[in-house]
Amino acid sequence: MSHVEPSTFIHIFRKPMGNDISTPFLQNLPNSYFISLHQNLPNSKRKRSYIAEMGILQASSCLLYPSPSSSPHDGRLDAAVRTNGGSNLNLSLPMPLKENMEEITMTKTHIPTQTRQTKTTRDEDSISTVAKLYAIAEQVADRAEMHSNIGEQRHNWNNLLLNSINAITLTAATTVALSSAVPAGAPLLALKLSATLLYSAATGLLLVVNKIQPSQLAEEQRNATRLFRQLHTQIHTTLTLSNPTPMDVNHAMERVLALDKAYPLPLLPGMLEKFPHVVEPTVWWPSNHLPQEQVCERNGWSGELEEEMRGILGILKRKDIADYVRLTKLVLKVNKILAFVGPLLTGVSALGAALVRTLPSVGRWAVVVGVAGGALAAVVNTLEHGGQVGMVFELYRNCGGFYRLLEESIESNLKERELGKRENGELFEMKLALQLGRSVSELRNLASSGNDVTATEFAGKLF
Repeated sequence: MSHVEPSTFIHIFRKPMGNDISTPFLQNLPNSYFISLHQNLPNSKRKRSYIAEMGILQASSCLLYPSPSSSPHDGRLDAAVRTNGGSNLNLSLPMPLKENMEEITMTKTHIPTQTRQTKTTRDEDSISTVAKLYAIAEQVADRAEMHSNIGEQRHNWNNLLLNSINAITLTAATTVALSSAVPAGAPLLALKLSATLLYSAATGLLLVVNKIQPSQLAEEQRNATRLFRQLHTQIHTTLTLSNPTPMDVNHAMERVLALDKAYPLPLLPGMLEKFPHVVEPTVWWPSNHLPQEQVCERNGWSGELEEEMRGILGILKRKDIADYVRLTKLVLKVNKILAFVGPLLTGVSALGAALVRTLPSVGRWAVVVGVAGGALAAVVNTLEHGGQVGMVFELYRNCGGFYRLLEESIESNLKERELGKRENGELFEMKLALQLGRSVSELRNLASSGNDVTATEFAGKLF
């Protein structure tokens, strides 16, 4: 039999049943059990004394486990003793306590108190951080649902108001045409009054609709829904692939607040200016969006990669961002003209309807103005809100914001002197290529022409 060291102990416990209270198993075993154990050993082992048998049970180098062939119904427990040398001794123990003991578990662990307290504190901090991120993720999902619902509602506004205003305008124009054919008296007065009221209502509705731009409101909410869902996915990716830190919690909070500011939920007050004096790309990210996490010394960066990023940065500034700012300004001018002409036409048409058959010199022209003005007003309204010019303005502004975000991401990485605090270079290059709709090789070829001012190729191929 292998040598045993009685300096350490194996703690043997039994699993309680019912209302029974668990007690150490060895305390309830009489000496006859150990004698039976002695008798079941081979002849060469019987020369060991009873104290040696106790040493076997007390040795920490032995492992006592139930045998698969043991049955709780035959009154015995088959077990094996594994010694330090790796040899096994098959034993058979009586089980008079079979109703109270279902399994035997042995533990030989000793954790210092200070280490255990430090680990407990670290685990509590980690659990708190994960809980905060899950709470933020729940709010982000709720925000995405709210923006989705409000976006659908405002899209319905645009359709309903467009159809209603056109119906009112064309009805007023028809009424003006009929008023020129009816005899003077009450019928003429009724038609003139009806046409004037309809045109006045259309003018008021157009002023309100052109102020709030429902198609632009719907596009804002669609963008907010997409970005909140993107943030929700990124939070769950952080929870899945890494150990969250308080920095991740703060960064997620900053992104939520930045999105709330860029795409407000309420209509009044807080609505974004629909005809801004200065046109800038939309900003929906916090000012400091670079993850400060040290990965390795070089962190995937090299001199060639930095030059490549500088080339892409030059193209983004010179071509993509500048072009979308130009298009945004152009669409804004068109929208301003249409927003001014529509109410003007309905207002003039209302004046013409009121002057039908009043004075001989203006009566004929009043009918022409009332009918033609109403038709033109319906056309202008259809172009502005049916064509969703406000939505196109917001779309171009968000596209410019997308490229502005890429520009700031590249600049923030290049300005960071410590490579370990940058985003991983190879991963950043791959993400940038996908965001621009290119492969990594195409991105590198594009970067080679970054300093060429005469180059006509844009960085982005998606839009």
